[in-house]
Amino acid sequence: MEYSIEVEDLVKKYGDFVALDSISFKVPKGRIFGLLGPNGAGKTTTIKILTGLIPPTSGKALVSGLDVVRQPQEVKSRIGWISSDVILDDDLNAWENLEIQGKLQGVRDWKERAAELLKYFDLFQYAKRPVGKYSTGMRKKLEIASALLHSPEVIFMDEPTIGLDVNTRSMLWSLIRTVSGEMGVTVFLTTHYMEEADSLCSTVAIITQGRIVAMGTPEELKSRVGGDVVELEVEEGFDPNVLKNVPGMVSVNMNDGKVRVKVNSADRTVVDLLKSVNFSKVKSLKIEKPTLDTVFMELTGKKLDDSEVDYRKFYMTIRRARRG
Repeated sequence: MEYSIEVEDLVKKYGDFVALDSISFKVPKGRIFGLLGPNGAGKTTTIKILTGLIPPTSGKALVSGLDVVRQPQEVKSRIGWISSDVILDDDLNAWENLEIQGKLQGVRDWKERAAELLKYFDLFQYAKRPVGKYSTGMRKKLEIASALLHSPEVIFMDEPTIGLDVNTRSMLWSLIRTVSGEMGVTVFLTTHYMEEADSLCSTVAIITQGRIVAMGTPEELKSRVGGDVVELEVEEGFDPNVLKNVPGMVSVNMNDGKVRVKVNSADRTVVDLLKSVNFSKVKSLKIEKPTLDTVFMELTGKKLDDSEVDYRKFYMTIRRARRG
């Protein structure tokens, strides 16, 4: 298999603070790879190393077969970059923004390439309109077009959908699939949105406190948790003990009129479960499949939002390290 990104035992330290702790992974060419974790887990640090912005303390990283430490300029010529930060000039139109990007990247045929991308993303008719008058969705399309202008082999997207509404986020997901599926570009995506990683990525690595604690397809990761949950909303007087002998049942918990039954497989168990209860006592039934959020909690004991680094300690450590 051909890989676009290869990382082996990558370490990044700021003084005594370990931002990345010997992480390793490979990204096959043309796939969407997701690095999932909370703020401060090491996602942006990883991207900065892979894009040649900062050096690792130790370890090895190859992008398109190029060493990010020894060949940083060659790496930068092969990659695109999209983040939640604004990279477009609102006072300029699409043509002018793409011209600047094309000249910075040394794209000789930037006009032809820009026209091709503007048409592809349905922006050609708006190309002379100032970007400041674009909708959020149009801006995101132009950001992707700008990142693709020099025909990169890999695109890095650092939290690209943060702060977007549901509709714009869904539109961007579709564009990311297009970039990978139709254009054959490898996408390296960082996110703290579980559903984003689940929906988009062929492989997900879960990172927390600088360490990758699990990696696999979304389905593989969810299967590691094991089991579904059947939630019953019941009338007063319901006896949860009647469910204990249901085949495939793992555990039963009742609280505030709701019974949560963990089973090996809801598809195989729910019929037997319903046969065991008095239907007149059941108000509603809901089946919950494992999610990446469930996986994260199983692996770390925390919800994603609760697992953030101590930024004050982090920045104080960096400041001391820079002072030498």
